[in-house]
Amino acid sequence: MSNSWTPTTPYVSVDGVVEVYKDSVFLGIVLIERKNIPLGLALPGGFVDVGEKVEDALVREMQEELTLNVEISKLLGVYSDPKRDERFHTVSVVFVAKAYNFPEAADDAKEAKVYKLDEIPLNSLVFDHKEIVQDYLAQREV
Repeated sequence: MSNSWTPTTPYVSVDGVVEVYKDSVFLGIVLIERKNIPLGLALPGGFVDVGEKVEDALVREMQEELTLNVEISKLLGVYSDPKRDERFHTVSVVFVAKAYNFPEAADDAKEAKVYKLDEIPLNSLVFDHKEIVQDYLAQREV
């Protein structure tokens, strides 16, 4: 009996809400200007490699896109709306992480900048990153 069914699953990605600190003072979070479509502002992140833990993927992606070493603080959530990425179905595991240096754009990031929480241009964020940042802000205030 042959099986003609080929299983397909969503792509798995990670995104980071990277909190930047200088001398123990919180300065804001990092957003990147994307080099690739969809263009716009986004949280830094990328795809999980086969054989890689999501935590390791987050640390690797922050190094590749921001040239930052980060410490994961906590899991913010898992975002899985099939429409969250116009390219294809992507499930993102989102972490809050801390960094103690300023980001430098690299890899898929055209620009990287630290935004104060009250200066985040929420309506300029691509994917579902507006929702993710709003979730982060809501839990941060608690």
